[in-house]
Amino acid sequence: MRTVGVEEELLLVDPETGDPQALSAAVLARAARDSPAEETFEKELHNQQLEFATHPQSDMGDLGAEIVRCRKEAARVAGDIGTAVVALATSPLPVRPSVSMNSRYQWMAREFGLPTQEQLVCGCHIHVSVESDDEGAAVLDRIRPWLSVLTAISANSPFWQGRDSLYSSYRSRVWVRWPMAGPTELFGSADNYHRRVTDMVATGVLRDKGMIYFDARISERYPTVEIRVSDVCLEASTATLIATLTRGLVETAAREWRAGQPPAEHTVDLLRLAAWRAARSGLEEDLLHPLTMKPAPAEDVVRALLEHVGQALDDSGDSHRVHTAADALLRHGNGARIQRQILERTGSLGDMVTECVRRTQT
Repeated sequence: MRTVGVEEELLLVDPETGDPQALSAAVLARAARDSPAEETFEKELHNQQLEFATHPQSDMGDLGAEIVRCRKEAARVAGDIGTAVVALATSPLPVRPSVSMNSRYQWMAREFGLPTQEQLVCGCHIHVSVESDDEGAAVLDRIRPWLSVLTAISANSPFWQGRDSLYSSYRSRVWVRWPMAGPTELFGSADNYHRRVTDMVATGVLRDKGMIYFDARISERYPTVEIRVSDVCLEASTATLIATLTRGLVETAAREWRAGQPPAEHTVDLLRLAAWRAARSGLEEDLLHPLTMKPAPAEDVVRALLEHVGQALDDSGDSHRVHTAADALLRHGNGARIQRQILERTGSLGDMVTECVRRTQT
């Protein structure tokens, strides 16, 4: 059974007004004081963010429980210093982000300028174990067409600087301004993957291999592939669904590789259009079907993903859990829909954020 780990980035906000607060250093200091042996939380690019990482889990119920536990612990620690955490992929309220005092992040601010200042976005990264870099590269080649569906499911960033962006995942549109981000051409082998990474770093544009921001990559730190296309999800149950579907995609791709089944040869141009469509539509309108790259209703595309990974879900015992969660999501909507519904009801972005603070821990 492949293990799965989840990294989530959370916003720090005023619990009364919903305004972002640059208090990550204080939150991390409090967490270190309370649990000096734990390394659950980490600094992120901006002082208005807090990141946590779960342990690798093979049981998705255990993973979901750990996500909830980490969110609650983040809320407790933040609350101790008068701030709150919220699982929103962008700040709905206007904000002037401040870059963390970290040599790496300061280098990025100098090198990339204004985009670094504006990159206050929160993602959800999924690590799935692989047996080797050869298997990892084969997986990356075969999951490419399906990644936009994960973006649509997770979409949780409709607002930007106090305005409705008209997107469901505006985070993903901000993210692709990095020159090293986005979909990739086929690698064909682990050697080709590593050669491409080496060539990119050798340009001097990137500081190191850690700045390879492909939609999915072979991890430099762990024996995993890391899928990086999802918004942080408003509710922990959606994050667990994304993680389970991602493991299903990785397992399905690995089986296809072992069976000698070649990957789809969609060009990067088409993959970029699919990613844009997913960011714009979320689950509200048509998406590009991963098999045909033609428009299809979002629900049909989600069902196609469930069918694609169906055998892997059956074998891991996750099929019922995933279908139940997907049905609920399609009925009630993702974070983008929920945010807009709350705003329509309350008439206030601040009230919407504070309600989402409560939802983050459920």
